[in-house]
Amino acid sequence: MKHDFMSHDLHLPELTVRGMLLGALITVIFTASNVYLGLKVGLTFSSSIPAAIISMAILRFFKDSNVLENNMVQTQASAAGTLSAIIFILPGLLMLGYWQGFPFWQTFLICACGGSLGVLFTIPLRRAMVVNSDLPYPEGRAAAEILKVGSHSGAEASKSSSGMADIVSGGAVAGIISLCANGFKVLGDSMSFWLPVGSKGITQIPLGFSTALLGAGYLIGIASGIAILVGVLIAWAGFVPYLTNMLAPDGGATAKFAMAVWKEKVRFIGAGAIGIAAIWTLITLIKPIIEGMKISLQSMSGSSAERELHRMDTDMSTKSVLIVFAIILIGLVITFWDFVSAVPISAGLMWTLVVVGVVVALLIGFFVAAACGYMAGLIGTSASPISGIGILATIISSLVVYFIASENNLFATEAGVQFATAMAIFMTSVVIAIASISNDNLQDLKTGQLVG
Repeated sequence: MKHDFMSHDLHLPELTVRGMLLGALITVIFTASNVYLGLKVGLTFSSSIPAAIISMAILRFFKDSNVLENNMVQTQASAAGTLSAIIFILPGLLMLGYWQGFPFWQTFLICACGGSLGVLFTIPLRRAMVVNSDLPYPEGRAAAEILKVGSHSGAEASKSSSGMADIVSGGAVAGIISLCANGFKVLGDSMSFWLPVGSKGITQIPLGFSTALLGAGYLIGIASGIAILVGVLIAWAGFVPYLTNMLAPDGGATAKFAMAVWKEKVRFIGAGAIGIAAIWTLITLIKPIIEGMKISLQSMSGSSAERELHRMDTDMSTKSVLIVFAIILIGLVITFWDFVSAVPISAGLMWTLVVVGVVVALLIGFFVAAACGYMAGLIGTSASPISGIGILATIISSLVVYFIASENNLFATEAGVQFATAMAIFMTSVVIAIASISNDNLQDLKTGQLVG
């Protein structure tokens, strides 16, 4: 049976028990693999596309399954891939020696409160960035195409099977190349040439080959691809040779020295560029965001009879949003209080740090939700610069904590210095959770819009 999935009168089961169980199972598997990959190589993958393929393959065994149920499963599972980004900040507390392990409830509450805020912040951003925007959302579009392919039947079966064949053959080719490169070591996944520049300088021509990035490049389009290439040229043909010439010792720069310059100086220049780009993005988006928020608030405050909106364009009610926001706020206060109360400081300083931690997390959180959502729309969730946003958030959190710690003489002892550093990392971890989920959620909302 063929449905018009965009129809307002469509009534199909979306949030089913089997869908939720399948989504939870895929989530556990993808979270584990993403955490491993992230800690090993510093990259996580977007799980929405593989989740869409897996859910489609499994739900096909049920006669009454549909594209909307499939979409719900992939939306649930894709959150796993992105919230894994929390591993880029929390292990800093172990490296600092402040934590000896991961306290379960603190970690859980950071992920739950930050992730839920990421979802709440995307409610007013949805109209500005998904509905009334021409952003490509490459991964959201790809996931939608996969779900559409899986939903066809009857006359469209041949077209559907050809689409499925393309997906499977693409995956098989990528799998074989990965196996040869990483498993059998008969292909190189990258190579690099080091070239002397000037009297003491050195630079690298890095050539990495990844079928995943090749596919991502095809999805993001030529304009975004050129932007990334320009960034590579600015770094390796501009800053690295210039800085190695300026800073290298008398014997000239080595490859190790050049990599250190890239990590400690050039990447921070990139983070600064991301920061200014994020601020500029937010300035250009202020008008559509405010308009979107107005429409959202109007539709949220009206009764269900007054709304008369399309079923695909209904926001949570204002009351629901405020209740959820209040619960998240309480959760954040408890988390910060639990973190701060472990240290022997005055009650006044303790509550100052708790309130400031929550306020900074909320303010920076909305800013990064908009910036990351925009970047997800432009180049996809996998390529969205959460690490750069994380560096910026860490700098802001550190400045705030530094000011409070200086005023309260916290830096007088080594334990005080360690606690202040840990506090900045802890504040940033909430921002990272918000950024990663808003980043992913707008991508998923685009998929939802395209499949009805």
